[in-house]
Amino acid sequence: MLCQVHRYPTDLIDVVWLRDGRRLLIRPVLPQDEALTTAFFGSLPARARYERFLAPVRDLPPALVKRFTNIDYASHLALLAETFDGGRETVVAEARYARDGRDASVAEFAVSVAEDWQRRGLASRLLAKLLARAAAAGIARVVGETLAGNEGMLHLARKAGFTARPSPHAPGVVLLERAIAPAPPNLHCGDLTDPQFVAA
Repeated sequence: MLCQVHRYPTDLIDVVWLRDGRRLLIRPVLPQDEALTTAFFGSLPARARYERFLAPVRDLPPALVKRFTNIDYASHLALLAETFDGGRETVVAEARYARDGRDASVAEFAVSVAEDWQRRGLASRLLAKLLARAAAAGIARVVGETLAGNEGMLHLARKAGFTARPSPHAPGVVLLERAIAPAPPNLHCGDLTDPQFVAA
């Protein structure tokens, strides 16, 4: 049975402790997160924004920010990781998948982590949640693109079971792909720990 996740998926809200002992809240994005999303991408180094969008991006256009935060949680899911240091809410990582408009069994993924929060297992945790939810939503294949020089993303993807091959159409771009097993009928939508569906 596939999960109907058109309502806000509260089961994806999670308080986590990273390997270095720091505490984070992971939750699905909300429409009112436009300012937080704009601030997060604006805080990334120019190189990180280029690696995420495969183009020079200084400020996210308002229309794109709205598209990033107004999602249906079924064909398009986005997760934020945030801190509340000093009472200030700050997004430090973002991950999402969006179904292919031509083939609903395929979704494209992307992950970004603030520079100071990298190499703490955060990207792997977010990607694991995305893959588990994708399996529960009936997605059979997750794909992505990254630059050939983006060693961090290539390592993350390979660790999570993705294959990587050069794009035949865009020099310097690597295509990432992973098939995911369908969720069994008795898997609860909130069960995101089954090793079949999480990153290694």
